[in-house]
Amino acid sequence: MILNRFYDPNTPKVAAVVLFYMAAALIMVFVNKAVLNNSPSLPLLFLLNQMLIAVLLLHASAFVSTRIEIPKFELATAKKLFAVVAVNAIGLVFNTLCLRDVEASFFQIARGLVLPLTIIVSCLNTRTSPSLRTIIAAILVTLGFLVGVAPSSALPKASAPSIISLVYGILSSLFIAFHAVLIKSSLPHCHNSTIQLAYWTNAGTALLLAPFVVFAGELANLQGLIYESTWDGRVFMWGSLMTGVFGFLLCVAGLLSIQVTSPITHMFSSAGKSVLQTVLGVVIYEDIMTVNRMSSISIITLGAMYYTWVKSAESTPSPRKDIDLEAMRERQILQNDGDNDEAAVIFSIEEKKGEDKT
Repeated sequence: MILNRFYDPNTPKVAAVVLFYMAAALIMVFVNKAVLNNSPSLPLLFLLNQMLIAVLLLHASAFVSTRIEIPKFELATAKKLFAVVAVNAIGLVFNTLCLRDVEASFFQIARGLVLPLTIIVSCLNTRTSPSLRTIIAAILVTLGFLVGVAPSSALPKASAPSIISLVYGILSSLFIAFHAVLIKSSLPHCHNSTIQLAYWTNAGTALLLAPFVVFAGELANLQGLIYESTWDGRVFMWGSLMTGVFGFLLCVAGLLSIQVTSPITHMFSSAGKSVLQTVLGVVIYEDIMTVNRMSSISIITLGAMYYTWVKSAESTPSPRKDIDLEAMRERQILQNDGDNDEAAVIFSIEEKKGEDKT
């Protein structure tokens, strides 16, 4: 009787969803990194494969479940969604190039400006001013980024990130910020369906990437690699398949996590994922972990957690069902690796929309 009083029947479900989310996010990062290490000259083709697999999985899901509705192609709708699709494509390209050129454990540092940039873009878009505590959180995360990218004598030259890789990371963060704002205005064009917007985004991104795969010479690169005895094509083939499937599952994990868990629970699971990503990067890829990098990851994670707490404290109480619907619209479309700063960003958008209604 006493145990029953303290036992929440939803606890196993919450734990399962959190583990599912963390596993999918970690697999995405490390399989992506393995493929990019194996085939560094094929980033766009690799990304194109992921988009096509996601589209195929959406069609397969629609065949199995009537809840999955594939949108009909309409030129008028395509024109209205072009901006969000283009921004998504550009952001994913920079994201992939950044991951290719930096160590797996440093990837979350290179993209550490997602939160501050999204706050800035969101405030410019809504013409509002952030609260003092929000500014403090943004400054804290920015400080963590600067600590991580600062030159360190303890870091071997081969492990130091290049300037161009940092530019990729910053541009990736900036386009994630643009995307987070654009999806709010794009959903009405898809009948407020995240599934339809996900389909448009994946299919549209594939169409935009296809000509650049040819222009960048990646088909010729692939042909050259096939004739190289040192290249293992199975890594590229199976890696493309795995990341396509787990990218799709990560969308499902995002949906489930917002339905079953609170933003605070998701915040702590994301922080745990950040620690695991660092440890696995050191163990699997033998990444170099310096005091600067450990401090940077800690500060960025702490800033993102503080920001999520601030938004939770500042938000006005609203029915859980409304929060779920809003979050489902936002988080399914953001194809990310589950970083805690992006989780905080999405929660921010969700709460801001709730504030606008009051």
